[in-house]
Amino acid sequence: MFEGFDLEMIELPEATLRVRHGGSGPPVLLLHGHPRTHVTWHRVAPLLARTHTVVCPDLRGFGQSSKPADTPDHSGSSKRAKARDCVALMERLGFGRFAIVGHDRGAYTAFRAAMDHPASVSHLAILDGVPILEALERCDARFATAWWHWFFFAQPEKPERAILADPDAWYGGSAEQMGAQAYEDYRAAIHDPATVHAMIEDYRAGLGIDCKHDEADRRNGRRITCPTLVLWSLRDDLEMLYGNVLDVWRPWTVHCEGRGIESGHHMAEEAPETLVAELLAFLK
Repeated sequence: MFEGFDLEMIELPEATLRVRHGGSGPPVLLLHGHPRTHVTWHRVAPLLARTHTVVCPDLRGFGQSSKPADTPDHSGSSKRAKARDCVALMERLGFGRFAIVGHDRGAYTAFRAAMDHPASVSHLAILDGVPILEALERCDARFATAWWHWFFFAQPEKPERAILADPDAWYGGSAEQMGAQAYEDYRAAIHDPATVHAMIEDYRAGLGIDCKHDEADRRNGRRITCPTLVLWSLRDDLEMLYGNVLDVWRPWTVHCEGRGIESGHHMAEEAPETLVAELLAFLK
């Protein structure tokens, strides 16, 4: 995996991240979702690296990156804190301005980076997500049935106990679907109690401090100013929940485009060529 890429632990002001980076050209930062690590991009990153410098970290709390300290407001797991990591990481690698692509929970960090650091983010790509505030305000029985885990993960202690009782049964996945090495890396993450706790803290922050940050943005009329691409999986549930997903994003962006692609939720693993084609056309 990741032939020609470097793998290192990079110490930043607030966290130490495991980072894979390679290629040359305009920089692109790829952010994974839950419960994956940066290795989820192993079929995408080499294709992008033909024309771009590609940076793939484990987000703070995930994979082998450092875990934030617990606080009552979960601020160490907030998307604002993780966005600061992203900007600091890219500056450490020599990039003051970069494109950012986020999938699933990584999409919330990508959104926050573009919102909080507009001078640093040239392009924003969102994969399978809508703003947290929009998801919660639109919550109905369909959402609660499909995304029940948001509310279960908000509970203290019980989610970690349930997951760690049998992580493989809880999360699923297979070497056939993900690739043998990627599956091994993923299993190491989901069997680590500290990582599982930090991943759940990401959800606890989502229902609290992250939502407050979104509310403040909307109240103050702040929007994403860089070009924004939104892609969603046609075999996942965003269209079922929201109809035209772009309509959800338009109030948050100045320029927004996108479409559904033929894939399940983990599009970087299931439809890498289609995803890369969409990203390259957008970044051009």
